[in-house]
Amino acid sequence: MRVDLFDFDLPQDRIALRPVRPRDASRMLVVRGQKPPFGGASEGASEGASEGAFEDRGVADLPDLLEPGDVLVFNDTRVIPAQLEGRRAGGEAKIGATLHKRIDLRRWQAFIRNAKRVKIDDQLVFGGGVTAIAEERHSDGSITLMFEGDEPVEILLDRAGTMPLPPYIAQRRGVDERDLEDYQTMFAAEDGAVAAPTASLHFTDRLIAALDARGVKREMLTLHVGAGTFLPVKAQDTDDHAMHSEFGRITAETADRLNAARAAGGRIIAVGTTSLRLIESAAGEDGVIREFADDTDIFITPGYKFRAVGGLMTNFHLPKSTLMMLVSALMGRDRMMAAYQHAIAQQYRFYSYGDSSLLLP
Repeated sequence: MRVDLFDFDLPQDRIALRPVRPRDASRMLVVRGQKPPFGGASEGASEGASEGAFEDRGVADLPDLLEPGDVLVFNDTRVIPAQLEGRRAGGEAKIGATLHKRIDLRRWQAFIRNAKRVKIDDQLVFGGGVTAIAEERHSDGSITLMFEGDEPVEILLDRAGTMPLPPYIAQRRGVDERDLEDYQTMFAAEDGAVAAPTASLHFTDRLIAALDARGVKREMLTLHVGAGTFLPVKAQDTDDHAMHSEFGRITAETADRLNAARAAGGRIIAVGTTSLRLIESAAGEDGVIREFADDTDIFITPGYKFRAVGGLMTNFHLPKSTLMMLVSALMGRDRMMAAYQHAIAQQYRFYSYGDSSLLLP
């Protein structure tokens, strides 16, 4: 499909630079479809499926919008301070590094600002005495960094790194102490993400208690979100776009519980596109979710046949982004374009620190 089919104009003042407080005070746009997503691209994705009212609700209304037996699936990845500033050893040229994906205990792929100034085998010097060797250049432009020394890389990053806010926020204000809390979900447990699974930023203990009282279940999986999630789609056609890969894990026990919930008539509601992508990566064509521990580069566009996910809670996404294509696959491009125009007209806040949507095909 043409990438420009997923474009729209967003006023700059709709980009949220700070989250609302408390977290569950965010607004939530409820978008319903006419058919379930399973079994074909046209189901929930047909042209002309933009009819029907949208519901302007709040995140705190979530328990009333779900049914007992439904399952919310959260990503428990934890954002690490993956943004580094430094220079080449023996030189004055400044470089910036955003870690992207862990390779092993001491090596990470990183996107480098001023990468043309970096040669293979160069030593890069960051703050706090942290150094790394540039070992390999990859086809996506990233470079493998091997961190020197005996201390765990996580300790080095705590000393030298900062929270890797999305470019559309970082370009308009500096990272500060508030972001250490604001850009981390309440479920964060497994170190490894360089971007937050932002749909989960809206949850609080109060909201979880209300969901429990409603009989809504919850499960955890892990997908370490990489910096590639912010890379623009440069191709003119979706068939020509190379999707970044990320490591994800679903345990056998979690998979069994999700399958049992579906068999009992409950819906699997992914909280965030990261959860959705991992569930769909782990599900077979028979719709059965299996244990998974591997990289996934699944690219979901209109025409994709959903296997297991029955709904999605997600923030509002960038124009022409892979995530805009994903929500269009779930609900239909016309439906989602109409929903986004409604959200803009009704002054919803967009992107990572913005408001939420609940998509129910």
